Amino acid sequence: MEFIYTRPVMGELKEKTIRFLHGASLDFDEGSEFTVNLMENGEILATGSRQGKVLKCLAVSKDARGRGLSALIVTELVRDAVSAGFTHLFLYTKPENGRIFETLGFYPVAGTDDVLLLENVKSGVEKFVNSLECPVKKGKIGCIVANCDPMTKGHLYLVETAARSCDFLHLFILSEDCSRFPAEVRMMLARQSVGHLRNVAVHPTGDYLISAATFPDYFIQDKACAENIHCMLDLTIFAQKFAGLLHITTRFVGSEPFSPTTDCYNRVMKEYLPSQKIEVEIVPRLEIGGLAVSAGRVRELLKKGKWEEIRELVPPATYDYLKKADWYERCGRTEA
Repeated sequence: MEFIYTRPVMGELKEKTIRFLHGASLDFDEGSEFTVNLMENGEILATGSRQGKVLKCLAVSKDARGRGLSALIVTELVRDAVSAGFTHLFLYTKPENGRIFETLGFYPVAGTDDVLLLENVKSGVEKFVNSLECPVKKGKIGCIVANCDPMTKGHLYLVETAARSCDFLHLFILSEDCSRFPAEVRMMLARQSVGHLRNVAVHPTGDYLISAATFPDYFIQDKACAENIHCMLDLTIFAQKFAGLLHITTRFVGSEPFSPTTDCYNRVMKEYLPSQKIEVEIVPRLEIGGLAVSAGRVRELLKKGKWEEIRELVPPATYDYLKKADWYERCGRTEA
């Protein structure tokens, strides 16, 4: 047997890897940055890939099971991840495969009937949530999870509306860097914009509350169901790991006239969270000039340089940041 390492996998070996995964009822994830194949006589016995801190596309040939090949593949993926600077790793799998990875040093974060998320740090999610500011533990404790790409007056209206009805409000900003503005910029603008609200704490989501943009679906055969499966996993993590430790009683969301994905998420949320003793309140979206305020609209206006229209839609902190001549360079982007 020999290991074949590819970064990324390409050509004939990629096609062979795709066929091998299909035989295991898995798809190849095109986002994979590194793939290791364990070969024997030109045939794949086991394979696995890595994208950032997530291990994915792991499979072992039926004829080679029971030989400890999963451990060999995971060891190689972990070694590569560490060399790339990632030590806290995650793995999504089918629930029935969870025990395999638990024996390899991974611990369940949360799971549904369709997907299980594991990490290689014991009680990592609990440690993360316990590290967050939580000064109020009684009364109506609210929560908002938002991307804020960038922070708009619509986001601020939602936060102010929720804060008025709560004893305390937790505002989570997605930590994933899959948006136009980097996470640290979105966090900064959110904190500056809500700084006048004394009963609001702004937190990162860390690696746990995940966006649909980075949810892997390589193990889901019916891709039409992937969106609902992602929603249920994300809400399960929120209900089981965040809400209890932070004493959250109510989750606030804005109405969604633009994004079918977000609207679907809101519908699933309304169906699931009340069963977990968490109320869901939908706040009508703020309108300015007869149009609903959205971050997408702000981004479109940025492309056109329509600063007066942008000023009407964003808090002063966001406007001041965007007006700086080098904002797009500091955001790591090449277009305005």
